[in-house]
Amino acid sequence: MIEYEKYRLGNGLVVIAHRDETTPMVCVDVCYNVGARDEDPERTGFAHLFEHLMFGGSKHIPDYDGPLQLAGGDNNAYTTNDLTNYYLTLPKANLETGFWLESDRMLELAFSKKSLDVQRNVVIEEFKQRYLNQPYGDVWPLLREMAYKVHPYRWPTIGREIGHIEKANMQQVKDFFYSHYAPNNAALVVAGNVGPDEVFRLAEKWFGPIPARDVKPRNLPQEPEQTALRELTVERAVPNNAIYMAFHMAGRLQPGYFAADLISDVLSNGNSSRMYQNLVQKQKLFSELDAYISGDFDPGLFVVSGKPSEGVSLEKARAAIQEELDRMAQERVSEYELEKVKNKIEANLVYSEMSYHTKAMNLATDEILQDASLINTQIEQYRAVTVDDLRDEAARIFRGENCSVLNYIAKNS
Repeated sequence: MIEYEKYRLGNGLVVIAHRDETTPMVCVDVCYNVGARDEDPERTGFAHLFEHLMFGGSKHIPDYDGPLQLAGGDNNAYTTNDLTNYYLTLPKANLETGFWLESDRMLELAFSKKSLDVQRNVVIEEFKQRYLNQPYGDVWPLLREMAYKVHPYRWPTIGREIGHIEKANMQQVKDFFYSHYAPNNAALVVAGNVGPDEVFRLAEKWFGPIPARDVKPRNLPQEPEQTALRELTVERAVPNNAIYMAFHMAGRLQPGYFAADLISDVLSNGNSSRMYQNLVQKQKLFSELDAYISGDFDPGLFVVSGKPSEGVSLEKARAAIQEELDRMAQERVSEYELEKVKNKIEANLVYSEMSYHTKAMNLATDEILQDASLINTQIEQYRAVTVDDLRDEAARIFRGENCSVLNYIAKNS
């Protein structure tokens, strides 16, 4: 059980304090309820651009990293389709430095032309390295565009196309900031050896004066049910052929999510998993094979990806994968198999919660998703899944008309 206290400031900022007396450090995590799904389809990549811009100086602090390093701290951030998370760690004696830094950039960024130019170029280079110049780099953009037709999950966090960031101007950047970066659209979590009274006092001092803003309401189009198989074949300069099969699945708060996660583990988590044993070890059809879920807040994707062994056609590889998926949908797994993957997940969750840093991030994510209390119910949710639930969810997911297939062919193969 992760114990915490929660407090809401007058401007709407949710403040969560978790005391961990095992560490002399603290983690200050500020999670904003904005991700790539909140972007204009003709102006994508802004949430990720802000992940960089937020380190380019704020209204009263031109240099973010310098003061933090002097205080013995470290920082990082990440963007998903659902949220943007900023976190720093530092000795508890210097906790107020973290509040000072984070509150000032929530208040207002420097919005300098130099910072925008620098960070825009950084993101453009990242786009090129990750998607254009890396083998298999365009897999997720291709899969997303195929699987989603109306929901904004159809583009990756870095953006739909490089031109959207290249053309971003200062007014567009300011509009995005003031529409999403606000105390009433964020959660502040502090985890470490500090009491809640001190956390709430500092939150009132540094974040309390920031005005609430008119946050852009989220009204996302709901993805209609897929009713026919979708398939795309591309040829690229890569070393091996690959196949990707993406199926629509439940979102984080929907029935079936935890069963789908367990199904992915039954199929491919470890050397004793079904697909590794049957398709890699015994039949030697694949050199690499994996099954995983996207983990999105809204309905996401269950993906099976594999690189067939030399001489194995994509058709044969796909048929072998489908056979394993059909088996999941038609037969109950053994109680032993289910208990094994449940134990692995529980162990991973318990282990991750030993870190004050991870606890801060998980509390922040759960608060943005729905409520921080979710952190204490995950294990119960996994434990409640039955062998019948796995079979029923597999039957719901692994339907041909619910699948988008990407055939990725190596040139000259």
